[in-house]
Amino acid sequence: MNEAPTGILKPLRRRLSPQERRGDILDLAAQTILNDGQSAFSMGALARLAGVSKSLLYSYFSGRDDLLAALLRREQDDLRDRGMAQAMQSERFEDLIARTTRLYLEQSRDRGALIEALLSDPSVVRLMAQDNARERARTIRYFVDKVRQTFGLDDGLAKPAVDMLMALTGQAGRRVARGQISVDEAEVMVCTLILGALKALAEKAKASA
Repeated sequence: MNEAPTGILKPLRRRLSPQERRGDILDLAAQTILNDGQSAFSMGALARLAGVSKSLLYSYFSGRDDLLAALLRREQDDLRDRGMAQAMQSERFEDLIARTTRLYLEQSRDRGALIEALLSDPSVVRLMAQDNARERARTIRYFVDKVRQTFGLDDGLAKPAVDMLMALTGQAGRRVARGQISVDEAEVMVCTLILGALKALAEKAKASA
């Protein structure tokens, strides 16, 4: 299992632009959650660790939930942006699945403890619900298009297949984050199951046509 970083937390740097300051606050919040647990996190505790006033924190975030949601959004945006870069480099569907799966599993290994802690907070999940629904729908649409192009499946098969296979990838990521399986092992399992399932569906659809 991934160990949380330990050690003395450093106060925020001085003389920063607002964007840099906001980033430093999020970095410190992430380290605090990993060190002490999400349930112990508060704006007051963060202000003390940062060596700043609570009013400064509230000038960037409306409250605890807003800050935690911003932290989760940053993690998800980073994964999405890097996933898009990997997708752009993939010429074949098999490469696309391998690259994006590997990226997701590595993110789960390196940042999974933080993401899981944030997703355990109902208030954060509620704040992020619409954003997450839109992002999931966009991701499903992208992969459905690729599945249709590669395997010739119609939406009636492609959409539920992609939806279920994304859940498989998510389960693998959680196991990686908890140290139950390595990234390499999970990648082989996920890619084998995804590609095998889609090929089998395509063969069944062709036989039924």
